Amino acid sequence: MRVHVRRQAEVFKRLGERFGARWTPAILMLDPDGIEQHRIEGFVPADDLLDQLRLGLAHAAFKRQAWSEAAREFAEVIEGHPNGDAAAEAAYWAGVTRYKASGDASALADTADVFTHRYQDTPWAKKASVWAHH
Repeated sequence: MRVHVRRQAEVFKRLGERFGARWTPAILMLDPDGIEQHRIEGFVPADDLLDQLRLGLAHAAFKRQAWSEAAREFAEVIEGHPNGDAAAEAAYWAGVTRYKASGDASALADTADVFTHRYQDTPWAKKASVWAHH
């Protein structure tokens, strides 16, 4: 659904209150039950927007424990735009997905290693640092 803040002010107000959307543009990815799965707020260039949408699909699959689907979507973000804004987040969650699917903690350590060579200056590197081999 697309709602214009000025032309559909009442609808925007009602939906904005329901979903806590207070700024535009705001893109909310909802599941069939209307539960938010991912949110993109503020202007995002086209390539980054596509990555964010794919990231949303990956997070939704993760929440459903559809590990192979989530892994595929996270990998698409990384491979499609390895230097894009969403790539570091996708790399982090790809590692978590591998761990959740296998129960093998080496997936987390391997992910931490990725962050020592790539994306090391991102907040996601700090989050992954607790998994590093010592």
